[in-house]
Order: sequence, then structure tokens, then C-alpha cells
Amino acid sequence: MCVFQDEELPEACKKDPECDYYFSIDSDVALTNPDTLRILIEENKSVIAPMLSKHGKLWSNFWGALSPEGFYSRSEDYIEIVQGKRMGLWNVPYITQAYLIKGSVLRSKLSQVSLYVDQEMDPDMVFCRSIRDQGVFMFVSNRDEFGRLVASSNFNTSRLHPDMWQIFDNPVDWKEKYISANYSKIFEDDKSFVEQPCPDVYWFPAFSEKMCDHLVETMEDNGGWSGGSHKDERLAGGYENVPTVDIHMNQIGFEKEWLKFLKEYIVPVTEKLYPGYYPKAQAIMNFVVRYRPDEQPSLRPHHDSSTFTINIALNSKGTDYEGGGCRFLRYDCKVESPRKGWSFMHPGRLTHYHEGLPTTRGTRYIMVSFVDP
Repeated sequence: MCVFQDEELPEACKKDPECDYYFSIDSDVALTNPDTLRILIEENKSVIAPMLSKHGKLWSNFWGALSPEGFYSRSEDYIEIVQGKRMGLWNVPYITQAYLIKGSVLRSKLSQVSLYVDQEMDPDMVFCRSIRDQGVFMFVSNRDEFGRLVASSNFNTSRLHPDMWQIFDNPVDWKEKYISANYSKIFEDDKSFVEQPCPDVYWFPAFSEKMCDHLVETMEDNGGWSGGSHKDERLAGGYENVPTVDIHMNQIGFEKEWLKFLKEYIVPVTEKLYPGYYPKAQAIMNFVVRYRPDEQPSLRPHHDSSTFTINIALNSKGTDYEGGGCRFLRYDCKVESPRKGWSFMHPGRLTHYHEGLPTTRGTRYIMVSFVDP
């Protein structure tokens, strides 16, 4: 098996002229089925592609028909094939981004044609036209779930962890990478996956460890930590109710992505745990707090400027730091061993007067969001 990207094929053939199959895959493809190649090979076709589409869209890696000019035309069954309402192996005039070619076909029928070069057409269209002109059929299979296409036009490689910003463009990939694998179980069995360590204080899995690590690394890379005073030029009015050493989401250009996270992943939990309240998922204070013994080890008692607050632990007690935690004064209730990636949710005003307990060793990071101020 030889793996290549489109225009690398001629060179790939030279390097391994006896290869049985050549598989092309580009950077906009996320294959999630480990048996993809075996499944395609077993179809025993000269050229075959796994059916891939963008999540929630009709954009795919094949065309069902061609216009008289040789460009895209929607076939009658295209939508049903993309949506999986019709399953099978389909003869199509155009494939792209991921496909398998028999080596014997490359060395015979396709050996004397230019597979990618034509000044008047894009390489992928030249490739498919060359195959059609040689009488070789192309197929796409949607008999199995192979994966999906990802959107890369807004992918900013200048960021330390660009995937963090992909919650809009690639929501499925974002969820798989950054949301706890146990998050969905909250809605299946809330008694096992939601804890209530203090009255009206709920505790549940939210982030994956990777999200915790990437968020901390992004904040430290930014380095714009506040001085922990009430004066804060980043906020309207220049005053911060809770003076912490922190970096706000708008400092790293992550505000709208964070609000999307609140809407998609926090609102459903809130509605389940606080019946009758329907969050607007508005928040103007979203920030990562850093606690250190020699910097700011703790936080005095205070109320939050929110209807409810979420507080997500971004690293591990006993490994990264000692001490820390939160005490709710009215109930004399402490939560001293927060789990990495788990979120506390509690009312912000009036009832849940609380304080940050001293961090005695290392560095403790938490993500805080004052929701519906």
C-alpha cells in the first residue's frame, strides 16, 4: 500500500512501481473507521472512494453527475446518498480528497495520460476526466461509516493550539477532542455522573484532559496575567468584582468560541439540574485563574456577578499543586479535591457566598465563567 496526496502519485509510482494499491488522502479528511482500506480493497474496483461529507452539510467528496461543460451537477439521488438514506456502491464521474487506485490500472490504462496537469482545469478535475477518458469507472461507497471532511479555511496555524478554535467549523472533531468522554452520560444517568458535594452545588465532567492542557498552555503562552487587583482596564468601567490573577478569554480571541461552548454544553446541564431556569448563556466575564503560594494563593469570601457560575479544574491536585479548593460559607461546606476537567456549577448571587482556599504548593489553574450576569 502506497499513501500519497493527489499530485504526488507519479512520484509514488516511481518509488514503488510494484505496489498493489495506491491510496490518496489529503489534510481535510478525518478517517474514523480503522477498516477503511480493507473495506475498499474488498470491493475490488479499479478506483474507489469512501463517501465523506462535512458534518451537517451536503458538501461531499464526490459528484453524482456532470454538466455538459464537465462541471458539477446534482444527481437525483445525491442527497439521499450523502445523508445515508440510500446505501450502496455508486458509479460516479468525480471523486476527490480520498480514494484508492489499483496499481495494475495505473501501470496499464492510466500510464500514458497526464493525470493532473492541464492549464485550464484544476488537478482534481483533470484526474477524474483522465480516468473517464480511459474508460475506467470510479465508485464511491457509503456502505460503511468512514469518517468526514473537515473545514480548514479558518484554521489559524499561528495559534499554539489551533484546534481549540474549531468549535464552529468542525464541531464533531472539537467535541471528540475537547469534551469529556463521560459528558453525554450526564443525560443518561445523572445520579452516577453528577455529584452534589454542597447544597445546590453540582459537579460533573466537562472537559477532556487535552482541553485542560491546551487552555493552560495557551494562557501561559499569552502571558497577559492581571495583577490581582480590583482595577482592570480589560472590563467596562475598569473595575473587577473578583480580583484574581487571571487572563480573560477576549485576550486570546476565544470569547465567541467560549460562548458557543456555554450554549452547546453548559446550558443543557443547567436546564437539567436547575429545572425551570432557562439560561441565556450570556457571559462577559470568562477567565482562567492562576493560584500560586508566592503570587496569589487564595481568594477572600465573595459573591459572583452571575445567576450561576461554572468553575472547571484545569489541572490535578496532588500532582500539579497542593491545597486549594472552595468553601461555601453559608453551608460551611468545602470542596477540596476538584477533579481535572470537571466543572462545578453553583448560584452566583445571594446564597453561595464562597472563598478560594489557599494553594500551598505548585500552581493551580481553574476556568471560571459568570453566566447570565
